[in-house]
Amino acid sequence: MTERKDQLAANLAKVEERIAAACASAGRKREEVTLIVVTKTYPASDVRILSGLGVRHVAENKDQDAAPKAAECLDLPLTWHFVGQLQTNKVRSVVGYADLVQSVDRARLVAALSKEAVRAEREVGCLIQVALDAGEKERGDRGGVAPGGIGELADLVAEAPGLRLDGLMTVAPLTGEYAGRERAAFERLMDLSTDLRRAHPAANMVSAGMSADLEQAVAAGATHVRVGSAVLGVRARLG
Repeated sequence: MTERKDQLAANLAKVEERIAAACASAGRKREEVTLIVVTKTYPASDVRILSGLGVRHVAENKDQDAAPKAAECLDLPLTWHFVGQLQTNKVRSVVGYADLVQSVDRARLVAALSKEAVRAEREVGCLIQVALDAGEKERGDRGGVAPGGIGELADLVAEAPGLRLDGLMTVAPLTGEYAGRERAAFERLMDLSTDLRRAHPAANMVSAGMSADLEQAVAAGATHVRVGSAVLGVRARLG
């Protein structure tokens, strides 16, 4: 366990240096960017180590892995983010532990989240996932609503009991006009965030950037970056 702690501490320090350098280059304060460590596929013991190293935000993308892990870590001062595509039959479970759902992309999901948040007497933060590879009214290959659908969906979240509209999220697209142009994609997301805040001033969270492209996200203005492999390492493929 000591060896794993040393490994995670070293990786975390390198990521911290990258974020700090990116903030300095962009003329931003380090505290303007929150690190979310994506702990998917890694055990609760790693989450516990990370918490001891000062990590306060963790993210998961599959409920079947996240639910038991969150239950094992109830005593830790963590904010849990759900970042995967979310099916409505998993909403009740996810609402039980997730403080924020970053992958809200359709009206039916908003309704399900609201129902379960009210039932659980919780307030769940929501980010609209934006698909920059989608047609104007379509969904993206990896989930997300097209830019043209943000306003309508944001209004639904803002009006839904038990939910709080926190902002926008995107994943750098693999196809379409922004493929291979991460900085441009994240700048587009910032423009969409500016538009959103005209109607919903408090929805100022912008989640963008991962291990490979966090610098571009920070340069564009992201408030949160989601980093997995750069902190936890690349998990060996099974089989």
